Amino acid sequence: MAQLYFYYSAMNAGKSTSLLQSAYNYQERGMTVAIYTAALDNRYGLGKVSSRIGLTMDAHIFNAGFNFTGHVQQLKTAGRLDCVLIDEAQFLSKAQVRQLTDIVDELNVPVLAFGLRTDFLGETFAGSQALLAWADKLIELKTICHCGRKANFVVRLDANGNAATAGSQVQIGGNESYVSMCRQHFKQLVW
Repeated sequence: MAQLYFYYSAMNAGKSTSLLQSAYNYQERGMTVAIYTAALDNRYGLGKVSSRIGLTMDAHIFNAGFNFTGHVQQLKTAGRLDCVLIDEAQFLSKAQVRQLTDIVDELNVPVLAFGLRTDFLGETFAGSQALLAWADKLIELKTICHCGRKANFVVRLDANGNAATAGSQVQIGGNESYVSMCRQHFKQLVW
């Protein structure tokens, strides 16, 4: 029976690497996967899922109006589809997460979604909030703060390297813009 999985973490915990490894595992066994990534994040090219360790795979892109159920149904009708993998799942809408539950429940295709739990102010993204509520399995991927504790928050840095405490929820960036920290250090800088 298919299930909806949400793999979540702060930045630099290996979410994209885990997604790419999962895709490879399915493909190695002769199975077919559909990989999706957000159109918002094109740092490594549009329609690419890339990890910091150099792994890359092509992906379908989604935006706010993308219909996952329709697209997956088309793929399944055209041939075998064994798994759906989604990178940058925090950018999903609540309606799109509902579509993912339909893919699992009605099409019997497992969905593995990978994303951030919270933004730079410690607030959940809409996609993450819905996934935390509706996923069958929640799996935390861990990374560490500079102090050695588990990092479960992300601090956004401004142009001067200081912690940002206001701004748009979505700002695409990597290590130049964000640092993963434990709650104690996050609170010292942001709260």
